[in-house]
Amino acid sequence: MDAQDKGSDAGHGPAEPGVPGPRAPLPGPASPADEADETDGTDGTDGTDEPAVPAGAQDQPGGVEQPPGVQVPSDAPRTGIAALSPPYRIGAALALAAVAVAVCVHLGMAFLHVAPPNTVSRKHSETIADWIYPEFEQNWKLFAPNPLQQNVSVQVRAEIRWPDGSSRTTGWYDLSAQDGRDIDGNPAPSHTQQNELRRAWDFYVSTHDDDNRPVGLRGALSESYLRRIMALRLDRADAAGPHGEVARVQVRSRTTQVPPPEWSGEKASDEAEYRELPWWPLPKGETRGGVG
Repeated sequence: MDAQDKGSDAGHGPAEPGVPGPRAPLPGPASPADEADETDGTDGTDGTDEPAVPAGAQDQPGGVEQPPGVQVPSDAPRTGIAALSPPYRIGAALALAAVAVAVCVHLGMAFLHVAPPNTVSRKHSETIADWIYPEFEQNWKLFAPNPLQQNVSVQVRAEIRWPDGSSRTTGWYDLSAQDGRDIDGNPAPSHTQQNELRRAWDFYVSTHDDDNRPVGLRGALSESYLRRIMALRLDRADAAGPHGEVARVQVRSRTTQVPPPEWSGEKASDEAEYRELPWWPLPKGETRGGVG
């Protein structure tokens, strides 16, 4: 019998050699009941507490299936120093190390400078002084038991001599007030504006008695230093004019008490005290602001 005579069993028997068998029917759409039986649940899961993950998603970062052909980087992009090439990375590390060493050295020097005298500070006093002065000088008088309670202004006047032999005396130049105006509103004032005049006056006072006589070997040095600063400041202010020259200078200080706060109940005098130094003739090289 041929395949046509076998009825419904003909489609399920083995095909004869060289004759293709009939195609299997395509599966039809599954009914809702069949889907529930296959998943053993009603929420679209496989019956466990974990949601179903599409095939291939387990291999992707975050469990998200990536489109075909998309390459996912294995490592996150590097940032900071790690993103630099090895030579630059070494250079950055050396620079950071140098900055760290400099900061540690500076903090150590400043500490030894302001700390009470000890074995280390006495042994290395010259090295500490070379590091601190003049830019890193520390003035701790603000935190002393008796902080400064006075305003001290340094003033100068000059005797101007002209080529015809005549002369005149100028008024007082308030050099401290000029420095104050230069510093006020300046985010980075120079060391000269802040400390040159103040330190020169303190140097003179500490090496002279109340009668302006030098005490010790540094008296003449402090007088010469202060005199040269006065000559430079007067030349900067053009005190002598285009044809004159400064023959002599006289320096004085004006001291006033800082008013105490109203709640303290303290009383302070509001009168100014003056200390006038003798007239100093200028050497020929300093009459026009030079250094003799």
